[in-house]
Amino acid sequence: MSQTVAFVGVGKMGANMARRLKETGYSVTAVLDVNTQAAVDLAAELGCKACTKLADVTAAADVIFTVVTNDASMRGIFFGTGDSLLTNANGKIFINCATLSPAIHREVYAAAEKVGAHSLEACMASSISHAREGKLYLMLAGDETIYQQVQPMIEQMSVNRRFIGGPGRAAEVKALVNMVMNINTAGLAEGLGLADALGHDLNMIREVFSQTGAARLLVFRRARRQRQRHRRRCGEDRRPQSAAQ
Repeated sequence: MSQTVAFVGVGKMGANMARRLKETGYSVTAVLDVNTQAAVDLAAELGCKACTKLADVTAAADVIFTVVTNDASMRGIFFGTGDSLLTNANGKIFINCATLSPAIHREVYAAAEKVGAHSLEACMASSISHAREGKLYLMLAGDETIYQQVQPMIEQMSVNRRFIGGPGRAAEVKALVNMVMNINTAGLAEGLGLADALGHDLNMIREVFSQTGAARLLVFRRARRQRQRHRRRCGEDRRPQSAAQ
């Protein structure tokens, strides 16, 4: 694996993505996080450097993944005064995985282009365990020729992936995914709440929902957890959560 890799943002998702790439043969050379101890601990585990400067992360790798919390954090790592991932970034590839606005992805894409670097979106629709197991679903956007350069790496991290288009386009689709998930979650909650108010057994309702047209909702796997939380709030289920699952 000739491309070296670094990570900015090594919370649960970022750390597990780094572990996965290390496990599949990639050289993870540097990590950085606002939680410096988390970066130090992961660096010790992976045998790499825990950086305290963004420019050092860029210098340490060919491909830099970012997994940050919001648009402000993204601006901080790319546009901060005195220290930035874009310092001496000519030829580097940034893969930005957090759920952010399309606008900030476009800003970073344009700024990277100005210094001879490249920025890709790799929006995730998956869980922490998927990151560790290389089973992410990734929505990608940016320059497709740059995507092709890192595609073998992306394939090691994901079970499904879709290249969507130019900068910001993957973030738009991720926002649509979240919108539909939230609508479905709200609809399921309303349906279960009304069923409860009408005196129906919620286990029976969940079973009926799962075997009829209502099963088109994308979130029925959450129905049991919602029922358990409802019972605990109502004082019906005093068992420990681990026992109730």
